Amino acid sequence: MPERMEPKTKPLDEMDLAELRVQIDRLDEQIVRTLNQRAEVVIRVGHIKNADGTPVYAPDREKQVLERIAAINTGPLPDSTLWAIYRELMSGSFALERRLRIGYLGPEGSFSHLGATVKFGQSVEYRPLPDIRTIFEEVARGHVDLGMVPVENSIGGGVIDTLDAFIELEMHICAEVMVAIHHNLLARRPVDKLEKIYSKPEVFTQCRRWLSANGLMDKTVPVASTSRAAEIVTGEESSGAIGSALAAKLYGLPIQVPNVEDNANNLTRFLVIGKESARPSGEDKTAIMFTTAHRSGALADVLDVFRRNGVNLTNIDTRPSKKHNWEYYFFVDCEGHREDENMIQAVEEAREHCLQLNVLGSFPRAKEIMGA
Repeated sequence: MPERMEPKTKPLDEMDLAELRVQIDRLDEQIVRTLNQRAEVVIRVGHIKNADGTPVYAPDREKQVLERIAAINTGPLPDSTLWAIYRELMSGSFALERRLRIGYLGPEGSFSHLGATVKFGQSVEYRPLPDIRTIFEEVARGHVDLGMVPVENSIGGGVIDTLDAFIELEMHICAEVMVAIHHNLLARRPVDKLEKIYSKPEVFTQCRRWLSANGLMDKTVPVASTSRAAEIVTGEESSGAIGSALAAKLYGLPIQVPNVEDNANNLTRFLVIGKESARPSGEDKTAIMFTTAHRSGALADVLDVFRRNGVNLTNIDTRPSKKHNWEYYFFVDCEGHREDENMIQAVEEAREHCLQLNVLGSFPRAKEIMGA
């Protein structure tokens, strides 16, 4: 009986377009089957989490998954492409375990909304909230699982409302997100046909050179948010708005001119707040808030405690306490996790020089700039 011969597969460089597309279709079938097999395991994970009360979102596990994907990636796809795919995959996984509710500073189309979507994907529930304090309150009440709040901008500095909310309301930081901020001119008419340009006053400041170069400074009209600007322009054909690409999509406005910001490296750092800190990931930061005792050199003593214990401070901000004149709260970011031995020792020693000291949370250090 003659030996059966298996059909030979042509090398990729010898296939024509039709044959290559057939191969892509076959690979897609394999990918979809594998993704659904993964989803079945996720459902089982969700049952275990729901049974013992484990939070659905685990920042340390998220970091572990993304780092492993980068480690096993041999190309030609870049890590950033695979990370984007896996963030959406994790978003879908949240929905299979229990649909996450994310509160953000609204309205829809704001840069906080953009930051939330690039972090958590399209399969979670988003709730726009009117101000930062309300985000803290809604997380505390359990009306949302997590909140996304801006804490600092590379141009504008610290966000006062967020720092003040940490003083007044107890909340834990469980993640940080670095988002590239790109301002775009949204309009249905070309730039030279526009009579008004709407946006937040801070945005006009960040786009001053472009506005001046195009003779638009006298046409600027300040409003409460970039989203509100986009909403107004939907009803005014001769007006434009400066806002996010997400606002353009949500309000159906063409982007006439992209990236009109003066500084191409404009970044906003967001914090994800919840009821628990993240577990150690191996590369973490810890946020601490304190106010010092009323004596000379108290602040220097606190900072020296961290130095002696080998804890590197990466950022420091201040806010008035609003309780006593000339009393200030200090906000510091440190390298390391609250469960590290040197961090535990530093915090214990620092308390001796403070009227109050709260560890706001530990979280994986953000290494990726999202939305870039």
